[in-house]
Parts: sequence; C-alpha cells; structure tokens
Amino acid sequence: MTDTDDSTTAPFDDDTLADRVEAALRAVRDPAADLSVFEAGFVEDVTVTDGDVRIETDLSALDGDTGQGVIDAMLRAVDDVAGVEGVHVERATPSSEGRSSVAAFDHVVAVASAKGGVGKSTVATHLACALAGDAEVALFDADIHGPNVPSLLDATGPIHATDDGDPLPVRRRGMDVMSVGLMEDGAPLAWRGAMAHDALSDLFENTAWQNDDVLVIDLPPGTGDVVLTTLQDVPVDGVVVVTTPFHAAVSDTGRTVELFRDNDVPVLGAVVNMAEYVCDCCGEPNDLFEASVDSLDAPVLSELPFTRELQGRPDPGDVPDAVADLGERVLDALDGADEVTVPEAATVVDIRGLPPQERKDRVRERFDALDSDAEFVLVSDRDPTPVASFLSRLAGTPREAFDVEVRRETPDSWVLETEK
Repeated sequence: MTDTDDSTTAPFDDDTLADRVEAALRAVRDPAADLSVFEAGFVEDVTVTDGDVRIETDLSALDGDTGQGVIDAMLRAVDDVAGVEGVHVERATPSSEGRSSVAAFDHVVAVASAKGGVGKSTVATHLACALAGDAEVALFDADIHGPNVPSLLDATGPIHATDDGDPLPVRRRGMDVMSVGLMEDGAPLAWRGAMAHDALSDLFENTAWQNDDVLVIDLPPGTGDVVLTTLQDVPVDGVVVVTTPFHAAVSDTGRTVELFRDNDVPVLGAVVNMAEYVCDCCGEPNDLFEASVDSLDAPVLSELPFTRELQGRPDPGDVPDAVADLGERVLDALDGADEVTVPEAATVVDIRGLPPQERKDRVRERFDALDSDAEFVLVSDRDPTPVASFLSRLAGTPREAFDVEVRRETPDSWVLETEK
C-alpha cells in the first residue's frame, strides 16, 4: 500500500474517501489510448458508503478480456486506498430501456441571463448540485458557443451511446450531465442558425437520461436562436434569471424576463450574483455595484457574494453555504408559479376571463364603493395599464395624480395597484 500506517488510524468521511478513490482511479489507463478510465468514459459513477466503494462502469467499447483487465486494475487501485473496507465494480451495458426523455422529468428549470459574464453557468451548476442532495437531477448545458459546465464539474467525455444510438449523459456522483463540451475537442464552436438549432434539438430529443426528477438547463446568454429553440422544443416549467446589480445588466435582464413571459414561461425569480464582497482584512461587506435590482419585475431568490468559495467546483449534494437554500427556494417558486400575490388589506378585483363590458362594470362598481385613500388592486389577463385612465375619470382627478404600479406576475396574469 502506498499510504502510511498512520493514515489508516483516522477514518475518512465518505466524501473525502470518494475523492481519494477517484484520484486512485485516474491512474488506471485505457489500454488502447493514453486516457484515464474517466477520460475514456469507462467510469459512470463512484459511490462510497461507510468505507464500501461501488464503481459503476460502462466497458461496452472493450472486448471481454480487455474489459476484465480494466476492472482488475481498478480493483487493485482502489483496494490500496486507505480507509476502503470493500470495493465492488458493476458493469453496465448501455440500453435504451428505462431511459427518460426530457418530457419525463417532473420539473424542468432553465437558468438564463441577458448578458455573459454574470455567473449564469456557475449558478446553474450550483443549483443542480444543490437539488441533487434530495432528488435525481440532470444538468443540460445548452450553451453551445460557450459550454462551461464540464469544466465547472470536472466532468469529461467521451459520450457513449445506447443500443439505439442515443447519447448517454456522463454521470457525476449520481447526477446526469450532458453538454456539447463533452463531445468536442476543445476548439471554439462556430455553429450558426440552423446548425445550432439542429444540434441542440437533437440533444434535447435524444439524450437518454437516467434521472428524471429535475432537469436544470444552462441556457446561453441573451435571447438568440438557442434560447428560442429551447422554449419551443422543451416543456420548461420555469426560468431563473441571473444578473449582477450593475444597472445595464438589470435593465437588460428586465427585457429578458418579459421575453420568457411572452413565451408563456413562468419566471421563478432572479439570482443576484456578485451582490457584495467581504474584505479579507477587516471582514466588512462591501457593494461591488452602486445600482440595485429593485426595478426588476421578478422576486429575488438569492443574493450571492463575490467569494472564492463560489469559484470552486461543487459536488452533487455538496455546495457552499451561500447556495445551500437555492434549490429549495426554486422548488417553492415552482409550486407557486401560477399564483398571483396581492396585498392582504386591499380590495382585489379579478377580471380574468370576463367579457369586455363585464370587466368595465366590475371595475367601476368596486372602485366607486371604495373610501378615499383605500388600496385598489386589479388582476387581469392582459396588460391593465390603460385602466389607470379609466380610474382617473371615475375619481374625477387627473391621470397624473394616480400613483399606479403595474407588474406581470405570471405569463397570463398582470396586477395593477393604486389608491383611490
């Protein structure tokens, strides 16, 4: 054994032992190429429970004798790791049976940004890892021109296929990961128009997922072809937008929010990245930007600091404290995606689904019955901004005397708030 006897006296926790096991396995090579068993795609998953190691492998690309030789080499490598009580290798043959399509997921959450460089892929990766602590999660890197998810997770290809020729995701500690970055050789991707559309549609339609609870999609920045393709081809249950507090980023993010709502995709909320940094010397928090996100028409799910901890590589089920609650907040937002929030003490008039004249009569009746300075809230299935002029005529006051706030709560619901 390469480890000293002293190291065996102090047991390792499962996560630490898993890291040591993976390090040992990386020394095992593909006999036909100068690649580790991870780089060759032979190892699909490694789990450690109380010192017992289970290695799930896909050796379908090798003949029987060569595959057995690789297994023997892995067994020897892991058996020499201090703290390992037992090791078992399971051979898995790719098959389309029991695989899930995108439509099979319980929830599909997209992560988007109006601009590049705001930390969208970092947030998407950490969100997926946070959710993976309690669910079977898959992470799809749809950022064709800048696929960063593999490097953020230290996930490597190549991608293997099922018996039917469908691409299999890479497994990272029980989490499925698919990315164009796992297929290409590191060269810049210059796909355009129909080429990008076809490549993404093919992956969305054919990837043979093993998990089927939550799919997190890392979209490319902006509102180009790939984003619109995703909205058309994938049943997205909700989107999380990522922004910094910089005024230009907030303004552009507001337009992105409207794009999703116009395409009937609920906006679950915003993650504000690089909200502050804490000085290493004095420990005082400092704002990186002078602007705020108060004007953003979306609830804030999390405000993340600029910290080295969030620049590291997360593991499924093991994320920094700053994002530990993000997964739970996103799931809560999914549960309430179709709900409209209104002030409790206000008079609320819901005119959704009513014919035009009945809408007008109901607004007049409820508004006229209010006392002066009373709160009035209107819920509509179309933009109610023009109603403000109607209210001013009912009150006999100039339109500019009304302080009216209009917001779009869901893809199909707007809320107008004012006082009589």
